[in-house]
Amino acid sequence: MNEQPVEARCDTCKQLRPLFLYEPDHNSHAIPVACEWCDREKQPLLCTRCWGAERERELNAPSSTEERDATAFLLGLAANNGRLIRQAQADRAACDGIATASAQTEGAP
Repeated sequence: MNEQPVEARCDTCKQLRPLFLYEPDHNSHAIPVACEWCDREKQPLLCTRCWGAERERELNAPSSTEERDATAFLLGLAANNGRLIRQAQADRAACDGIATASAQTEGAP
């Protein structure tokens, strides 16, 4: 089925054009923060030109200090978890090596 976009007045430039609902790549904040795109009650219907401009503005918007701090904290947790997993694997390999060596020694004549 070929769906054609709705043709109406763009919420930004007010020109009659095919419109698309602007749905930002948001609602993925690590902590509750004030966000211009997430806090909108209704996302706008935009023509292609205005949609692209809104997308660029969203992508280039600086993150808040709260978001940067939360992201740094989560990345630190992930790095620490990786170290813990690698250490557990190394410990398991060492224990397996000791068990293998012990079994070979016990079985030797």
